[in-house]
Amino acid sequence: MSEKVKLLLSEDDVPSKYYNILPDLPSPLAPPLDAATGKPIPPSALEAIFPKEIVRQEVSSQRFVPIPEEVRDALLALGRPTPIFRARRLEKALGTPARIYFKHEGLNPCGSHKPNTAVAQAYYAKREGIERLVTETGAGQWGIALSYACALYGMTCEVFMVRASFNQKPYRKMQMQAMGATVNPSPGTLTDFGKQVLRSNPAHPGSLGIAISEAIETVAKSGGEAKYSLGSVLNHVLMHQTVIGEEAHLQFEREGIAPDAFIACVGGGSNFAGFAYPFLRDKLAGKTEADFIAVEPTEVPSITKGKYDYDHGDTAGMTPLMKMYTLGKDFVPSPIYAGGLRYHGMAPSVSLLAASGTIRAVACGQQQAFEAGVLFARNEGIIAAPESCHAISEVINLAKACKKTGEAKTIAFNLSGQGQLDLQGYADFLEGKT
Repeated sequence: MSEKVKLLLSEDDVPSKYYNILPDLPSPLAPPLDAATGKPIPPSALEAIFPKEIVRQEVSSQRFVPIPEEVRDALLALGRPTPIFRARRLEKALGTPARIYFKHEGLNPCGSHKPNTAVAQAYYAKREGIERLVTETGAGQWGIALSYACALYGMTCEVFMVRASFNQKPYRKMQMQAMGATVNPSPGTLTDFGKQVLRSNPAHPGSLGIAISEAIETVAKSGGEAKYSLGSVLNHVLMHQTVIGEEAHLQFEREGIAPDAFIACVGGGSNFAGFAYPFLRDKLAGKTEADFIAVEPTEVPSITKGKYDYDHGDTAGMTPLMKMYTLGKDFVPSPIYAGGLRYHGMAPSVSLLAASGTIRAVACGQQQAFEAGVLFARNEGIIAAPESCHAISEVINLAKACKKTGEAKTIAFNLSGQGQLDLQGYADFLEGKT
């Protein structure tokens, strides 16, 4: 077993292909349905809001999709390939025989894994002559990433930011604005649906479902001038994120390391899928029996307490019906600091894998997550995003279990983002307000 503290790759190792898990799933993904007719919708119907290439990738049966050189260059500029670190000081603090490794996705200018798909989506849109992208954001990490990508390609970006995070995380809003984006609180008065929500509750904290509805309504009224961009849930987004896992697969392979467990937080599913899917390819092929653990907040327990059923991806019901684990499109989450995990549903492919028992989900509360984040910071020197702290909490649980049994398991997790713009959440926890 390697004793290296840092596992590195060269620039030549930036992946040249995305991994599409759809051909390898235990059963075919249920098709999206038209809510009015109950019948599957044709892919062409999605072209009203998405670029054509994005629609093609969404339904692609190709196992590997080539990454354009221009996108690979953008990924290089963002610091790919990213390092994997051995969390030795955390291991020592826990007194565990387990070995803990983490892939650090928070080192790029945007501070999270989100630019991996943002630069791809902006590139494909620009290539089709689209000059404006509209989106939603929860904690603000996705909004920052798309603002960055639009600035990179000389495009206009408009973001509907969940009101709770708009108020909690002003510096994320300012970062988007600094890169040229327009940032609107959601629900707001710019859309018919936003005004409808505010009429029923003027102090509504917002939700990702509502923000998605406002973004889609804006695109629908643009007369084709704008397209919608999504930060998680759909297949093309998860596929773009597999650059994380493809790199990690190579990093571990070169060092002769075979992790026993892969862990990531999960809200809509993009960072979990991006990290885990290239390794799940091995599990689905019978090459590994590793454990895959998706960690969600107890406050928004879409997999652990939701229904596996058809539901809309947005609150207004503008999207097609998708089969997924869901708490219901009208679910309003509590305004926890892990804004990126406050989504009522789960990616259809992640949902199918959970329903089949290929992966498992656990839930972690906000206080438990911050406890883990503080322990991680005091030993590894990294302030992790509140979302990532959920993954760290489960890593700690598994490492403590290894201490009891004496098993020297190898645990790998994805550190999906840094939390230096989430310090108010840490402050509230340290002051006993959480």
